[in-house]
Amino acid sequence: MAAATNGAHIAHIAHAVNVNGAADPLPVLVIGSGSTGLAFAHGLRKAAIRCIVFEKNPPRTRERDWSMGLHWGAPVLRSLMPDDWWPRIQSVHADPSEPPQDPDTLKFVQGDNGNTIAAFPISNFYRLRRSKLRALLSEHVDIRHEKRLVHVTFADDAKSLTAHFSDGTSATGSMLVAADGARSTTRRCLLGPDLGAINKIPYCATFVESRYAKEQALFLRSFHPLYLATAHPDNYMGFFSTQSAEDPEDPTTWTFNFYISWPSSLEEQEATAHWTDAQRLAQQKEFAKKFCEPWKSAYEWATEDAGVWYMGMTEWDPGHQGHRWDNHSGLITMVGDAAHPMTYQRGQGLNHSLMDAGKLRDTLVKIRDGADRSQAITSFEDEMIQRAGDEVRSCTTNTALLHDWEKVKHSPLYSKGMAKNH
Repeated sequence: MAAATNGAHIAHIAHAVNVNGAADPLPVLVIGSGSTGLAFAHGLRKAAIRCIVFEKNPPRTRERDWSMGLHWGAPVLRSLMPDDWWPRIQSVHADPSEPPQDPDTLKFVQGDNGNTIAAFPISNFYRLRRSKLRALLSEHVDIRHEKRLVHVTFADDAKSLTAHFSDGTSATGSMLVAADGARSTTRRCLLGPDLGAINKIPYCATFVESRYAKEQALFLRSFHPLYLATAHPDNYMGFFSTQSAEDPEDPTTWTFNFYISWPSSLEEQEATAHWTDAQRLAQQKEFAKKFCEPWKSAYEWATEDAGVWYMGMTEWDPGHQGHRWDNHSGLITMVGDAAHPMTYQRGQGLNHSLMDAGKLRDTLVKIRDGADRSQAITSFEDEMIQRAGDEVRSCTTNTALLHDWEKVKHSPLYSKGMAKNH
């Protein structure tokens, strides 16, 4: 029987047909061309397993950009990429002229006076620009754009499935891997609109992206070339980073990305949902008056045309009761934010997502070489749900503690820094 879920559903059909009517092996269908989906696609390409990536947006869509922390997941990304590509990773770094330091230190400061609360040792901590990483990983990958998943059907012989898209087209594959982000359509297909929906939590943040005059940019970057974190006694938390340094010799080309986050009830989030970017920026500027440098000046100097992005924080725990999905004998699974969206204050999301991609690539190689598909995919999911589900819960706890000044030193960030949970 077909179960409808907000226009997306799963049904069984009597026969599956190759989308091109060809006799060659059916491809793995990857939903979503974010960093995780593209890295996974490269891993399959490297293993000589055919795949096609489907992306809901048109090509060259201008999307919000940000930088992401890559640290313990770096060896996994390297294993997925072509062997001779790893030196290119520096080209997608926030500042390509500033290699990650080894060792380095992430400073955590008190928000009102700038005193150091903690200094976390870290090695080879990359700040990768999302847009540039996606551009790199898009090379040599078969990506079909403007393909918004609507529903999935399964062949009765359990050997194939078909993805159906909103434009009326479809594609048949040997398996479907959902890498379609925190608000995954695939997750709602598998679990329904309620269990598959993202979970909102009572914290929010407004991100600001801005460039500055030469002396201002030099001053802001003097605190650290790439990143700085803070907790404020008034229960705020903040992060400051260099988003990009297009020309290392011209500080006016440097872009900074920073935020202040705070406890915010779901009722407050709903009541302010209509706010404009100007209102969001004005609120942040007011918060920043209580902050130390570089937040104080970064907000004061930010002009009205600065980029502004507000978001209520969300998560989804794959280990929560009722959240285990049916993988239909190993025909369909999820990775990355589709499977375990988590809060970002400890910089774990990208690293776990890449770990998923690496482990699933290894699993598909085993299946190609004769392993039982249903057992292999279920085993992959068991490990991922335990590992990443634990991280989701840890990150949510971390977010709550970082916004409670009396408990900041009990937070996972304070006790573990950026280190992997296990």
